[in-house]
Amino acid sequence: MTRARRPMRAVAAAAALGAAVTLAPLPSSGTGVAAHPEPVVEPVADEQDASLRLGLAAYDELRPRLEGLAGASDRVSVEAIGSSAQGRDLLLVTLTAPESPAQARQQDRMRERITDRPDQAAKDQGLARSYKVPIFVNANIHGNEWEGTDAALRLVEDYATSEDPAVEALLGSTRIHLLLSANPDGRVEGDRRNAHGFDLNRDLITATQPETVALREALIRTQPALLVDLHGYVNGTLVEPTTPPHGDNYEFDLLVRHSYPLALEIERAIGALELGGADGVRPVQIPLRDWEQGWDGWPPIFVPQYAALHGAVAHTVELPLRVNGSSYELPEEELRRRASVNTEIALAALTATMEYAVEHRTELLADHVEIFRRAAAGERQRPVEEGLFGVIGPEDVYTTTFPRAYVIPAGEAQRSAPAAARLVNHLVANDVEVTRLDHDTAIAGRSYPAGSYVVDQHQAKRAVANAILGRGGDLTDRVEAMYDISGWSLGQLWGADVVTVPERYPLRVVGTDVEAADATGDLADSSTGWVLPMADPADVQAVATLLGQGVPVELLSDGSVLVPYRYPWAAGNATEVHGVTLEQAPVDAGGEPLPPSASVVGVAGTAEERWAFGEMGLTVEPVTTRSLNAGLDLSALDALYVSSGISWRELGAEARAELRSFVETGGGFVGRGSVGAEINDALNLLDVTVVSGRADANGVVRVASDPASPVASAATEHTFVYSPLWFTQLGPDVRADQRLTADPLVSGHWTGGTDGGQEAAVGQALVVSGDTASGARAVLFGSEPLFRAHPKGQYALVARALLWAGSEGAASADATRGTDPSVIDGGRGL
Repeated sequence: MTRARRPMRAVAAAAALGAAVTLAPLPSSGTGVAAHPEPVVEPVADEQDASLRLGLAAYDELRPRLEGLAGASDRVSVEAIGSSAQGRDLLLVTLTAPESPAQARQQDRMRERITDRPDQAAKDQGLARSYKVPIFVNANIHGNEWEGTDAALRLVEDYATSEDPAVEALLGSTRIHLLLSANPDGRVEGDRRNAHGFDLNRDLITATQPETVALREALIRTQPALLVDLHGYVNGTLVEPTTPPHGDNYEFDLLVRHSYPLALEIERAIGALELGGADGVRPVQIPLRDWEQGWDGWPPIFVPQYAALHGAVAHTVELPLRVNGSSYELPEEELRRRASVNTEIALAALTATMEYAVEHRTELLADHVEIFRRAAAGERQRPVEEGLFGVIGPEDVYTTTFPRAYVIPAGEAQRSAPAAARLVNHLVANDVEVTRLDHDTAIAGRSYPAGSYVVDQHQAKRAVANAILGRGGDLTDRVEAMYDISGWSLGQLWGADVVTVPERYPLRVVGTDVEAADATGDLADSSTGWVLPMADPADVQAVATLLGQGVPVELLSDGSVLVPYRYPWAAGNATEVHGVTLEQAPVDAGGEPLPPSASVVGVAGTAEERWAFGEMGLTVEPVTTRSLNAGLDLSALDALYVSSGISWRELGAEARAELRSFVETGGGFVGRGSVGAEINDALNLLDVTVVSGRADANGVVRVASDPASPVASAATEHTFVYSPLWFTQLGPDVRADQRLTADPLVSGHWTGGTDGGQEAAVGQALVVSGDTASGARAVLFGSEPLFRAHPKGQYALVARALLWAGSEGAASADATRGTDPSVIDGGRGL
């Protein structure tokens, strides 16, 4: 199919619930015009910048040094492609031979042709001769893995004015894009995570954070054929390609034919530095060659694995000498020695990559184009050749059968219109083509109404689409250990109905290319009020807004929320702002009034969980062991969420008494995981026995929910688990809201039989709730419904638990405390 051009722009729908970030257009490379032409004022370096102790570049030094280079060399340009969580620029440098405006436009057209018309690009001799192969260097995505930034800066400085003919030839045939620090806040603070507490190298497929949104957009715009992601610390230096399992959506046979030889070139370049035992440096490790398992290329949460979906031969390089963590306290002289060695090794890896790009340009470019040609033609993958390079075996063969299409229905066949729109916008933000049906259409024997969305898998970015929408696979019997998560399906975890059209069916659709999903939101005519289904985070956002506006909403017995008929203006506003659907309420509908404070939640949880609550429009009051021991007063809260950050053993007597008082006066309790279960037992809330599944088990699982449960009646058929728990021997007042089904694992990795394995988990209660002896309500989760702010379709399940647990308790607590519910906490909901 011919791909209609869309303007390349930043769409941050992936962040999720309506936020957007706009990136500056990528300037033509090599013009010598900096992105910040105003006079440079030398900043005063932050004396607390953690880089300084290592003798490395402080973040504040980067911009003036780069702009000085851009002003002095017509090979260098620099731009800010976005901002960090704390507002620091994300600086992207482009190195290439000078280009006239016409030459820059020609390069852009050739880059577009590779994905728009890859069949033509494969035959285009002018493109084969003249296209500058893009190379991307990503550094410092973990803030306390510093040296990649300094190596990249050295490369820019070396190449900016070099008269070496080899360098001039390199810059004439490539564009080198370098993101000098993908996590500048972490760099300054010496923290692995960003200022919001996210590990950015786990966020690529979700893209909740401003840094990963900017990085994703830069990768899509530059479309690298080679990528190096610089990290630390593994000794000896670790250079991908990975062990099995390899991502099954990739054209691995085309990627590995470059990734392994390049790894050998990097190994040789590092060896030429003649570093050894006296320097504390061990020999290079290439996992594909040297390891059996444990450093896999499966989930697209990491930069290299995500970039490979877009056609890049991508490597992680882990530098050898540790300088973070406890090692940061070593004498400064030793730290600087280690950092210097690491910088030299990183620079050697980069230089080897550049040289490989020149030496193997023809075949590298041809294979890059071939990835997209196969995809657009709908061809099947080719298994990697067994015995290739003497390292490929049958354990390295991972392929998939791509469906003919995916359909995201509109209308009554769609569980959640806001969830469907969010998923569509996320696909578009990831450069996936989506078509909106212009009229009712039959596909594979099923009729879909106009307005439904179709993702034709005969497109250049089918790998990206399949990684987002596909269910994934059960890896349990194929590999013993995984490095990180094994399942992530947005098609199953984001709350929208997605239909898979098998490969054997023809596809003929008439529609419009989607730039953004249609606005959602529908308000039924009603004189009896309206019901919010509480099936999606958008519904939760709407409730938070209504509470902040003083609308007296009520929690119904099935967990949905009633908006009184007297507030049509508020109901209409909710549909327009949040895109929710409000159905007509039954004549006799009525429930428990929700006070304004219901949108304020006490949270003892991870940074990602706190972020997820913010995405839902809820206000978080952080709770920790330290704050409780310091006298934190919980009386203004209606509900408390606990998953981490509290240790009963470390709480003092007064802190324990505060928690007991909270639940004894009706405060609701929602616990997740082992910490939530521990506090539940300590407070004598729900009468259950907690069973721990395997600590390394994770993935997408099938669940069955109690249709009468106010917590889970609107839940999806799948959820996410990581180190799952389940609950047995339920007391008489405990309800099983959600259970694992037979053969629960859809995609992921979960070994073991009766000892914490899938077999033992079948039919067990994953979410439970009930009234406690004190009259409070409590809910326990054995799943991970907010994991890394990823399973967005599960958010509403947690919000329902909090509203249900806190609602009845709020009324009784108010009576006990003598508080008017209408003015609790000054209406802090917004």
